[in-house]
Amino acid sequence: MTTAADVPRSGQRDAEAMIAEAKKALWVMVGVLVVLWLIQIYNAIDGYELALEYGTRAREISSLPTVLTAPLMHASWGHIEFNSGPLFIFGFLAAYRGVKKFLSVTILIAVTSGLGAWTLHDSGTVGVGASGLVMGYFGYVLVRGIFDRHKIDIVIGLVMALCFAYQFTNLFPQDAGVSWQAHLFGFLGGLAGGWVFRDRRPKPVSAAPAFPAIPLTPPDALK
Repeated sequence: MTTAADVPRSGQRDAEAMIAEAKKALWVMVGVLVVLWLIQIYNAIDGYELALEYGTRAREISSLPTVLTAPLMHASWGHIEFNSGPLFIFGFLAAYRGVKKFLSVTILIAVTSGLGAWTLHDSGTVGVGASGLVMGYFGYVLVRGIFDRHKIDIVIGLVMALCFAYQFTNLFPQDAGVSWQAHLFGFLGGLAGGWVFRDRRPKPVSAAPAFPAIPLTPPDALK
């Protein structure tokens, strides 16, 4: 015989669902890093020809599709090492609320970051690297809690903003060879993703009256 104590509470079910999604997010980000490092190994052995072929060439129409492949390439071992840690942390925090939504956010960030680099990079340059995604996930995590109205995500966003405040310097021109354009547009893509893919909760429906309205005047008096 099932008792009320045996039935999981709503809060418990929500917590279990969130933990399950967090586990998926963890393995997704592990898989992403494995793929990036395997590509880097092949790329380095090949003399970085892969990066030249699939990187984004500024304002070349034929290079537009590479906005989706350039984040998978890196220009050196130091480049991928620098990106891997923040990518894993920010990516996991962006994904733990739902992997499906995370994939949609990732595409939006990759496109906005890539188009920004494609448009604003100097002619003859090739843009590669996952730093646009890093900044996009950073922006997404900062605002997701506000748009979704989740208190825990608001706290996470505030902690991220304080602990990783130095990331904001990547949004402005600095060292030559560092794509502030990809960073800036990736960050803007993450902010946009927080709004576009926010939780859309149904509006509460007003309850019907418990009893039908009874006219105060007898029906015969209304004739």
